Amino acid sequence: MLAFRDRVRGCLLGGAVGDALGADLEFLRHDEIVARYGPDGPDDLGGTYGVRGAITDDTQMTLWTAEGSLRAYHRGATRGIVTVPGVVLRSYVRWLDTQLEAPDPARHRDSWLWHLDALHARRAPGNTCLSALRARRDHAHGEPEPTNQSKGCGGVMRMAPVGLLSDRSSTAFDLGNKLAALTHGHPTGIVASGAFAVAVWHLGEGASMGDALDHARDTASGAEGGGETVDALDRARDLAASDLPDVDAIHALATVTPDNGPGWVAEEALAVAALCARRYPTDVERALKAAVTHTGDSDSTGAICGNLVGAALGAEAIPARWLAAVELRDTIEQVADDLHDARVFGISPYEAKATDAWAERYPPG
Repeated sequence: MLAFRDRVRGCLLGGAVGDALGADLEFLRHDEIVARYGPDGPDDLGGTYGVRGAITDDTQMTLWTAEGSLRAYHRGATRGIVTVPGVVLRSYVRWLDTQLEAPDPARHRDSWLWHLDALHARRAPGNTCLSALRARRDHAHGEPEPTNQSKGCGGVMRMAPVGLLSDRSSTAFDLGNKLAALTHGHPTGIVASGAFAVAVWHLGEGASMGDALDHARDTASGAEGGGETVDALDRARDLAASDLPDVDAIHALATVTPDNGPGWVAEEALAVAALCARRYPTDVERALKAAVTHTGDSDSTGAICGNLVGAALGAEAIPARWLAAVELRDTIEQVADDLHDARVFGISPYEAKATDAWAERYPPG
């Protein structure tokens, strides 16, 4: 039986590797990818942004989601009351300030992630996330209403930590919805994010890939505004079982902007990842290469697929050459271990299981 710690590490590292693998391809068409790398896509992590194995905003925001979630967890455990979206929103504002958005270092001096220079790199951040967080910067508390009607993939791609830390599937869905709504107001952008968190939760519990994605689909079907997510996941399931080549099956998921490929909107990004994870449930390398080798938002679809197959198969299933090259590997592993420890051990001072270092990394609130 795969240990939960390895599933958590696999989820975050797999997401970062998929993100980095797709970073070189994000704005290329499929024919350009084939001309550069061959029909199967890239074998190694590239050097986009002048850094080999560079992560993008997808992994950056995943780390900030984890930081905010763990700070909220600490506050709830030690003070008995917490508004999780409000705490996570403050972490998202920290990410915003790393993107050269008039940073106020004094506001973030107690954040260990803030002090990592590599997380201040600007890696094609999503305009919706930037504008939504910029509008909220002076109101980083409570559970604010969505400020737009975007269903871009910027909500779903950062939601893996929610599935890893939640104690129940229903909690993962509810919190995934609320955190996505901080930046994306369209029901599909919200529901797809919660559904992704549900899939990660079930994988963390040891479910098969098919069962985890079916649970995500069924959860979305019971939610208001879940129709597009359900339809996309149904198409992904059917296409995964078809005889179509990978790229043709993936491109068949592009319904919103077919000329620009799939993945730019939430339900398509989730569906591409689901298709590749279903088609190659025991092969991280094949799943991730398929997930990025298409005309579309390659880094986001790679990141989401990496989260799924990494949670299912663990960190040791990820090719060693990719793990060795991915940016901020040590940081990602530390965050993964911190999520694991909070979920498995608890951090209540009455249980005396929170280390001083953990508590310093995630001060309450």
